Amino acid sequence: MPEVFDDVGHCVDAVLKRVGTRVVLAMPLGIGKPNPLANEFYRRARLDPAIDLTIVTALSLLKPAARSPLEGRLLTPLVERVFGSYVEPDYARAMHDDALPGNVRVIEFFLAPGAFLGSRQAQRHYLSANYTHVAREVRARGVNVIAHLVARRTVNGEMQLSFGSNPDVTVDLLPLIESGRTPERDIVMVGETHAQMPFMTGRALVAPGRFDFLIDSARYDYDLFGPPNPPLGTVDHAIGVYASALVRDGGTLQVGIGEMGDALVYALLLRHQQNAAWRSALAALGAPNAAALLAATGGEAPFASGLYACTEMFVDQLLELHRAGILRRRVYDSLLIERLLSSGSPGERLDEGTLGALAATGAGPVLGGAEFAELKAHGVFREDVEFGGGRVRARGGEWIAADLADPASRARLALECLGSALSNGQVLHAGFFLGPRGFYAALRELPEAERALFGMRGVAFVNQLYGADQELRILQRRAARFINTTMMVTLLGAAVSDQLETGEVVSGVGGQYNFVAMAHALPDARSILCVRATRTRGGRTTSNLLWSYGHATIPRHLRDIVVTEYGIADIRGRTDEETIAALLNVADSRFQEELLSRARAAGKIRADYRIPEAFRNNFPGRLELALESHRRQGYFSEYPFGTDLTGDEIALARALKYLERRTGSALARLGTAAAALGARPAERHASALKRMGLDTPRDFRERLLQRLLVLGLDAGAV
Repeated sequence: MPEVFDDVGHCVDAVLKRVGTRVVLAMPLGIGKPNPLANEFYRRARLDPAIDLTIVTALSLLKPAARSPLEGRLLTPLVERVFGSYVEPDYARAMHDDALPGNVRVIEFFLAPGAFLGSRQAQRHYLSANYTHVAREVRARGVNVIAHLVARRTVNGEMQLSFGSNPDVTVDLLPLIESGRTPERDIVMVGETHAQMPFMTGRALVAPGRFDFLIDSARYDYDLFGPPNPPLGTVDHAIGVYASALVRDGGTLQVGIGEMGDALVYALLLRHQQNAAWRSALAALGAPNAAALLAATGGEAPFASGLYACTEMFVDQLLELHRAGILRRRVYDSLLIERLLSSGSPGERLDEGTLGALAATGAGPVLGGAEFAELKAHGVFREDVEFGGGRVRARGGEWIAADLADPASRARLALECLGSALSNGQVLHAGFFLGPRGFYAALRELPEAERALFGMRGVAFVNQLYGADQELRILQRRAARFINTTMMVTLLGAAVSDQLETGEVVSGVGGQYNFVAMAHALPDARSILCVRATRTRGGRTTSNLLWSYGHATIPRHLRDIVVTEYGIADIRGRTDEETIAALLNVADSRFQEELLSRARAAGKIRADYRIPEAFRNNFPGRLELALESHRRQGYFSEYPFGTDLTGDEIALARALKYLERRTGSALARLGTAAAALGARPAERHASALKRMGLDTPRDFRERLLQRLLVLGLDAGAV
């Protein structure tokens, strides 16, 4: 059993005594970090230059910080309310400010998106690696301390521990710990219990004896980082509708992180629950030339068989898919069962035909003890059935030959020993989770049987096919749709998802490359990359579909399906000219001719090529018009899954975004300020102005802020 501490300082003392002053500390990404423990290590290193501290981790989460006085008035009380007592990792704040001391290095393989673009320290020490390679890289860097936030419970008087949110890399590291321990290098594993961490079972369970030290004290039960749901705009919803039509009933779903992932889940719910409205929206948005692709790849009907999710991140909206009866296709950690199901077996109900089908797909035919135990564990045989010497019997009954090839034996087995339905299947496999506070609460409150449906696993399993159980993974992941977000796409089909061509890292590769490559390796699988056709910054709108770019996350030879708000481009197996034409069709029409000119100049498309008329109306106004009637009926709202923001805060957030778009240059700021002077507060603004402390301005500066806010509120309400 681990040595238990109620103070992080005492635990750090014990660790340093074991490993010395050179510490290579590995922690999981996101909420799986024990931040109080990490802060104590960082504090010791900051005060003592003799301590050499390297932290290897990812997605270090900081509370949102204001970038302007107006944003500060909105964010300060909102952050206090939403993030509560969340303890920030001090090293991350110092890294953000380029203030890490020389004896501390922080190596992250995935940065909080956009949060560290200005940090030289974060940029210099970023580790570009597939998620599946992280365990290898951590070991190679000489890790000697592994620290993890864990969930704790007591069952029949015995302590149980769970990796909770983050078995992702740690379960892959565990086999390396013992082999990595040498007389010259110790490896210490430290856990910190947390009352809010959901207790996940299955592969997330970890024996307490795996830990050398355990911090167990209620005073470290801070609020877990719980970002509120982001707003979904028209562009997000349009992309979500298109992507949802590419999902095959009875197939497999992987969902990326962010607004477009949320919009996809909302559209899947709409397709299943309000099918007529969903079909109407798809038709209104229009998808010229995509009918054949949708018929071959996806579908328009509700989900009769349901989906299984195999996804890096268990996003909170997947729980909504489960509750709606969409996420319900179960997979089994049994090659025998998965072969049975892939053979055309009628389903999870069992009868005499099931035994014959098992024999036909490779079981037995005379069952051995291991095969019997595997089948019994998944409900093929009842709990009271026992096995011995190639024979089976129900308790107290007669022995029956366990010969699946013999019709007489099958008949007796079905009558006396067969279970009623398959059991112990799971509807989701994921590496980690992160979401709003309500999501964590929902996971904590799941009944045990339902909790078992959600299998938290290592990324070596979730994010790739390779392994001794490769056939099992292939059978489980049938008709897979790997749906991810990217920042930019070139006209030759390369995708830019993690880094700018300057070398600045926005986020990280994570698992995106793995999933795209898996889509090309699996039968009947597709990679779907979602990208907004344009972006607006500082009042200037540019295209996210580019002729070329100086960096690529996904190379052009792995191109597959690209979805923008203007439609679907199927570019798998297409020539360069065909790829360019397909992507021009889903580009914003304000940039189509310029992009076409670049392609012509490069000799990649014929000189007389013209963009078809059906794709020359790709303007934002068309999208707004397409969804207008649906919005009047209550569909495609800004927060379809609810929000922690109040009505005033939603309106204020819109107002601030409006002002940000119109203050990108000195001239734009001057013009916006001039326009604001003519804005007058009215009764309709009173509540929002009070929320911002600008209902009674005290001086000229506050009066200007008030007028700017009124300008933004009126614009955002349109």
